[in-house]
Amino acid sequence: MNTILIAFIALLILKYATSTLLDVLNLCYVKRQSEAVPNGFSDFIDLPTYQKSIEYTVAKTRFGLVSDFYDSIILAVVVLSGLLPWLYTSLSASFGFGIWGQALVLFLIAVILGLPGIPFEWWSTFRIEERFGFNKSTQKLWIVDKVKGFVLGFGIGYPLLALLIFLVTSAGDLWWVWGFTVFFLFQLVMVVAYPMFIMPLFNKMEPMAAGELKDRLFALAERTGFKAQTILVIDGSKRSGHSNAFFAGFGRFRRIVLYDTLIEQMGHEELEAVLAHEIGHYKMGHIPKMILLSGITTFAMFALLGWLAGGTWLAEAFHFSAAQAGQFVPVLLLFMLLSGLLTFWLSPFSSLWSRKHEYEADAFARDAMGSSEPLIRALRKLHKENLSNLTPHPIYSRFYYSHPTLLERESSLNTK
Repeated sequence: MNTILIAFIALLILKYATSTLLDVLNLCYVKRQSEAVPNGFSDFIDLPTYQKSIEYTVAKTRFGLVSDFYDSIILAVVVLSGLLPWLYTSLSASFGFGIWGQALVLFLIAVILGLPGIPFEWWSTFRIEERFGFNKSTQKLWIVDKVKGFVLGFGIGYPLLALLIFLVTSAGDLWWVWGFTVFFLFQLVMVVAYPMFIMPLFNKMEPMAAGELKDRLFALAERTGFKAQTILVIDGSKRSGHSNAFFAGFGRFRRIVLYDTLIEQMGHEELEAVLAHEIGHYKMGHIPKMILLSGITTFAMFALLGWLAGGTWLAEAFHFSAAQAGQFVPVLLLFMLLSGLLTFWLSPFSSLWSRKHEYEADAFARDAMGSSEPLIRALRKLHKENLSNLTPHPIYSRFYYSHPTLLERESSLNTK
């Protein structure tokens, strides 16, 4: 066994062991606090609901442990068994080594490798989410969503892959710079296009109906200097009982999106506080900052891919022939499969960055509302209605959580 394969196995085991340790640590920590509602929570959540939130966390964590083990085994088998070179050889024999043929080979292999995860997606939706009353989808709708996702993936991904392969073959040694430029511009386009064109393919999105709530929200937008183009309501209840709100787009294409479930669960003042939080993300410049961070990350990934594609050693180490190792697609396949072993370790840093933004948006909302109480009530309802984990292990939340815990947010809101 060569050094590269040994390093792969070591990284795979280390990632799996770390994620499992974090899950078990969090699981034990949560279960130890199930006998009574902790201090600070008893005034908005009763014991049965609190214990149900713990059961939900336990169920998702146990499912995640099984899923992670399964994914790790699948990755090891695909990479170590020679399945990847066999798939590449077989499909290339059918579709050829031209730009469009190799792009199709890459797309089909990605689809094939994604098939083992479909039963787990089904189980998560129709067993776990169903058990806790969140799933509103049907088998038919779930299948239709999968078909739509495949068609979109092919329609968008296939031409992009072909363009990338064209750049590799035509743009010289610095192809990866052009590749980064194309994909970064694509990301910018998707920031605008996703909520405008793609989300409506799956959900009904309509401007908020006229009335007191709309008047209050637009008055808030005007008061905070946010030129709201529109506030959209999305029929999230079509698939799930979970509630959410988010800010999308930039410039004149920016828009606020509220789930219909959120509107049903909250009063007008609480919804106003939620909108103030989302406006805070805009006013604090979080969208450009996240785009910049994404650009830096994408640039680094393309630079690494460019370096790897400059040699044959990586593909040869994973059982590709010398002739195949000289092709770009085998290197890209391995890069797509193995990069998660490295990016996993960036999770604590991206989570820290995101939590900082959430604190800033919370503070903006508090100042815009003149009080922390409306947002605190809204956050409490969000956590209660979504059965969120109120007491995650501190190490677990530091590693994974993109938002501060409820107690952390309340403490920050009450400290000026």
